Amino acid sequence: MVDDDAKLILISEFIEQKLRKEKELEFYQDELQKLTKKISVLTREVDLTNSIIQLIKADNVYDFREKWIEQEEKKKLLEGKIHDTE
Repeated sequence: MVDDDAKLILISEFIEQKLRKEKELEFYQDELQKLTKKISVLTREVDLTNSIIQLIKADNVYDFREKWIEQEEKKKLLEGKIHDTE
């Protein structure tokens, strides 16, 4: 009978160990899913940053501020010419 009791204890220990490992596995799978999402977002951000850097290096960036200043200067010149003709 002692052998049967020992077998029962051994089986229950294996079942407890299995449950702990399943719980731990679930935790790490959830963490992996979170990290995978973060990696995806960071990868897209790095790609965007690299694209911006390449545009700047190639001097293909449209400088809105510079164009706005040019437009304002043109407006002032035109306003001056309109006032001069009046």
